[in-house]
Order: sequence, then C-alpha cells, then structure tokens
Amino acid sequence: MITGALATTAAVAIAERRARRPLSSVYAGRSHAILLRGLLALRTSNALAFMTGFVEPVLFLVAFGYGVGGLVGTVEIGGVEVPYAAYIAPALLAASAMNGAIIDTTFNVFFKMHYLGLYRTMMSTSLGPLDVALGEIGWAMIRGAAYAIGFLVVVTAFGLTTTWWALLLVPAAVLVAFAFASLGMTLTSYMTSFQQLNWLNFFLLPMFLFSGTFYPITTYPQWLQWVIEATPLWQAIALMRGLTFGVLDGGLAGHVAYFAVLATVGLYLTARRLDALFLR
Repeated sequence: MITGALATTAAVAIAERRARRPLSSVYAGRSHAILLRGLLALRTSNALAFMTGFVEPVLFLVAFGYGVGGLVGTVEIGGVEVPYAAYIAPALLAASAMNGAIIDTTFNVFFKMHYLGLYRTMMSTSLGPLDVALGEIGWAMIRGAAYAIGFLVVVTAFGLTTTWWALLLVPAAVLVAFAFASLGMTLTSYMTSFQQLNWLNFFLLPMFLFSGTFYPITTYPQWLQWVIEATPLWQAIALMRGLTFGVLDGGLAGHVAYFAVLATVGLYLTARRLDALFLR
C-alpha cells in the first residue's frame, strides 16, 4: 500500500514537471529509460545478435578487400591510388551502420509493437511517443557507434587508415544510424505483418550492391548515377570515404545536411505515428 502511494506520488510529480515543458503532450524527458531497457536486453539475450553486425563487415573486408583486391590492385580516390581493401572499408562501415539501425528499428520494433504490446504499455506510463521514438532510435545510434569503433580498430590494425580525419568516422556512423533508424521506425509503424518486413530486402540489397560499395558508380550511365546519388547509402558511403582519406570539400557538408534532414523528418513522423497508434 505504501509502495503504491509512493508510485502515485512519483507519477504526479513527473506529470507536473512534464506539463511545464515544451512538447509536454508527447515528451516526458525520460527516453533514457528505453536505452536502459535496451542495455539490459543486450546483457541477457541480444548479445550474439548485436555482435553479428560487427563480424559481417569484417568478413566482407577480408573476403573482398584482400581476395578480390588481389585481382583489382588499387583504386583512385581524390587523385591518390589506394589499396582496394582501403577503398571498400569505409563503404562497409556505412553499410554496417545502415543494417544495424534498420534491423533494430524494423524487426525488433515490429515484434515489440505487435507481439509484446510493449509500446502501448510504455505510453500508459509517463512516457510519451517522442520518448519511445528517441529511446529506440538512440539505441540504434549506440549500436552504430559500437560498430564504428570496433571496425575502425580493425581497419587501423590492417593499416588501411591514412589520416586522423578517420576518427570522425565514429560520429559520422552515429549520424547515419540516426537517419536510417528514424526512417526504419517510421516504415515499421505502417506495417501489419512480418511478411511485409521482407520488402526491405528489395531496397537494401540493391543499395548495398549498386551504391558504390565495391566499385565507383562512374561505371554507370549518367542518369543512373544521379539516381544512385539520391539514395541514403550512397550519401553515407561518400561521407565515410571523404573522412577516411581526408578528402574534405563542400560535398561533406552536403552529406551531413542530407542525413540531418532525413533524421529530423523520420523522428517527427515516428512520433506522430506512435501517437496515432497508441494515444488516440
């Protein structure tokens, strides 16, 4: 009985503080609770799935970078010839950030949304839809940062980094994960069956193969290059390659702006969808 009274008092205090804040109808300032849940789940059941996202790009790097790379030799970047393994390494990091964020905010979110009923339960507490969106997307950003740090250590050990600018790959991967996670969670909120999640492969696989991951897109006709340059994975790869090799120009600012806009729009749409699904 005492515990119930304390819980009620705490809930009232949270509600009063929330009422005085901007966006109080959708945000309680407690998205860290979602992050804590993700950390607890990682320690108990999700550790192996989390690790696969780091192992996969390393396997691609070894198989293609040094296997196919033995046949290709070098590739020109910014007027400088670099080993093929160094050429594909930043692209694999971008793809890893994309895949980790998309998996977290599609398959995992769909299961929580439709089978566990987790978000409905969360938003029956002081949490708002923006708290849930920020928490889930924030966890995907942490995953992207972890992959970036681990992969950066590997490529540095292989001697594939040539400039200190490569340290910026970590915040770049976080930004990429933020954008893809926002987009992934928005799309998931419209899905009603697990079968619909398979549609993602129709978009992710072609982006991975044709966005310049393994060879320059200049091999394509000009019209197709323009289409590819509009895709988020190509933007991510171009950003990562520029930082890896210290090719710093106005294009990098354009890539950052692209992902900032994508992340903002995705976060807004996600919060709107969660509000419509569970609070109306």
